Amino acid sequence: MDSRKIILLVSALMVAAITAFLARSLIVGTPAPQAAAIAAAAPVNGPEVLVATRALPIGTILDATAVKYQPWPKELVENAYFIHQGNFDIKTLQGTVVRNPITAGQPITQGALVKPGDRGFLAAALGPGMRAVTVPVSQQSSVAGFVFPGDRIDLVLTQNVVGGGDGPPLKVAETVMRNLRVLATDQRTDNTLDENGKTQVRTFSMVTLEATPKLAEQIAVVQTLGQLSLSLRSLADNQSELEQAIASGAVNVPDGSDPKAEKAMMVKVAAQPSAGSISYETGADVSRFQRRTVPGKPVETNTPGGATPVPKGPVVRVARGNAVTDVAVGGKK
Repeated sequence: MDSRKIILLVSALMVAAITAFLARSLIVGTPAPQAAAIAAAAPVNGPEVLVATRALPIGTILDATAVKYQPWPKELVENAYFIHQGNFDIKTLQGTVVRNPITAGQPITQGALVKPGDRGFLAAALGPGMRAVTVPVSQQSSVAGFVFPGDRIDLVLTQNVVGGGDGPPLKVAETVMRNLRVLATDQRTDNTLDENGKTQVRTFSMVTLEATPKLAEQIAVVQTLGQLSLSLRSLADNQSELEQAIASGAVNVPDGSDPKAEKAMMVKVAAQPSAGSISYETGADVSRFQRRTVPGKPVETNTPGGATPVPKGPVVRVARGNAVTDVAVGGKK
């Protein structure tokens, strides 16, 4: 064999061996990469400003959990921000309404809020396409004053249905509307605080509710039928309302790949008032001495003077809907 070919072959073998050794050293001999230490964030050099703790859409009534103070870079502070200084009390902002949408963590500006008593406050508190309706309530039917602006209630109607027959009228109570937001009690749109800074419970005779235009028409009619009562809703009711809305097809469930769309769906259901699916109770459901049906009207017969003859002897009372007829048993009529 030619000596030059031998030298080239030996050189190629040496290069291959060195390359394999280096590759093995890189794979096996190199220690595992160490996690880089994350430097602690430098403290923010600036005053504390008021920011939103969660997303606040238009019409949101602020409460104690909606805002907080947070350090903000000094060079980014605007004159319109609420700065933590002096004797300013954050509690004075409770009950104010968001005029413009505010994202979570965004500083709140003074122009973004409307205070109770300001012009246009109630209009700012209304959601898009909603209406404000005021209804009278009594002290007993207003949950003893424990309903405050921002709460959600169900509207219960109590009435007497007389019918056309003898006996006492039918007493019935029914939940006619659900998930209505309270905008104001009497003419107050904020929560009154006592000298200790706690919410003061007080009675009221009028309550202003947020409703759709259709529900506003129904509330106007309901006021003429009987007595209205407020039923305070729990914050945990939103889950059951969501399940009912999904089962009835009232809302479209997005796929699981879009959490923002799912959150928007839940917010929509939680804020949507509704009517229909009425639940009711009659007097007989709570007392054996009350009626379960509307008193029926007796059937008139063509007798002299228009009077209804009284059957003699035993009778059988036949009811066809609201019409009740007494039929004599045995003997001629």
